[in-house]
Amino acid sequence: MNKLERFEENKSFPNLFQPYFKEIISGFALRGKWHSDFFKNDNPIVLELGCGKGEYTVGLGKKYPDKNFVGIDQKGARLWRGCKISNDECLNNVAFIRMQIELVEYCFERGEVSEIWITFPEPQPQKAKAKKRFTSPQFNERYYNILKEDGIIHLKTDNDDFYNNTLDVIKEYGYTLVFSTDNLYLKAPDAEVAEIQTFYEKMWLEQGLTIKYLQYRLNTERYKEIKDITTKVEVRSY
Repeated sequence: MNKLERFEENKSFPNLFQPYFKEIISGFALRGKWHSDFFKNDNPIVLELGCGKGEYTVGLGKKYPDKNFVGIDQKGARLWRGCKISNDECLNNVAFIRMQIELVEYCFERGEVSEIWITFPEPQPQKAKAKKRFTSPQFNERYYNILKEDGIIHLKTDNDDFYNNTLDVIKEYGYTLVFSTDNLYLKAPDAEVAEIQTFYEKMWLEQGLTIKYLQYRLNTERYKEIKDITTKVEVRSY
């Protein structure tokens, strides 16, 4: 199936959202309403950022029917695979959004997300593009606006520099490092981390590369600062 055919079929998937930029910025309809208006339950919401074909979104959706999963990616042809599988297998706890990851905070309310998975992101090795890394301080600020205070961020990567840079960011900004390993298949904390493999992960493993994995939580003091700022703004508005 070519890209045009996939793009056309994407329009038929009820669990795929393809909002325009203006639609997102002006007020995405499901922001703050994913539980009530789409999933129809109060189960935790887990995101996969840069989900590609949605291997983790679908795989975790199958394994944890008591959680909801949303995969986000810009590439419609890639998303088609995850949409196709989740619809064929009637996974009502799986959804996808086609958009730029930079806009994620416009699609979810504060505290609406319980976990974030970042699976084999673009390493963005150039210093000028450091802020585009999905674990950069700039992206973590976006996560503060959607992730629960005790929410976990997972990173899987084959890239040494990306992995080490993330460790540096965690230390510098006072985040909590929950777990880390520079060779996942020698030490995996949870079954799904090793059991579910993305298209790229399989490719890297075949090339003999090691897979790095870590978990971290954001700084609780920063959450308190944001909450305090929000409260002051709300008070001034009366």
